[in-house]
Amino acid sequence: MQVRRPDHVNIQTTQVENMVAWYRDILGMRTGPRPDFPFPGTWLYADNTTVIHLAGKSGDPAVGSEVKLKLEHFALTATGRVAFEETLSKGAIPHQRFVLDTIKLVQFHLRDPDGNHVHIDFIADE
Repeated sequence: MQVRRPDHVNIQTTQVENMVAWYRDILGMRTGPRPDFPFPGTWLYADNTTVIHLAGKSGDPAVGSEVKLKLEHFALTATGRVAFEETLSKGAIPHQRFVLDTIKLVQFHLRDPDGNHVHIDFIADE
C-alpha cells in the first residue's frame, strides 16, 4: 500500500447550517452530493472534489479539535488571494497572515464557527 494524498476532513458539528454558510461565504466552497447516511450532514466541495464532510450531531456544541481528535489544523491550497483577503477584510474575519519567502507561500490561519483551525496556502507570486 502507498498513501497518495489526503482525501477529506470530517468535522462533527452541532451547527451544520452555520458551518456550511461559513465555508461557502469565506472559502468559496459549495455543497454537493452526499450518500444517504443515517445521520445529518453535508459534503462541501472545491470544484468537483469533496474536501470537507460535515457530520451533524446533537448535544454539547462542538468547540474544535481539542475535544477528542488531537488535530491542530487542516490546510487547503487555494488561488485568488487578493479576493480572499478582501473577503476577510469586509467580514472582519480574525486571522493571521504569514509570508514565507523561503518556500514562496502566503499563509492565512483562521477559525471556522466551531473553532477549528483552518490554514489556507497561496503561492506568493500568484
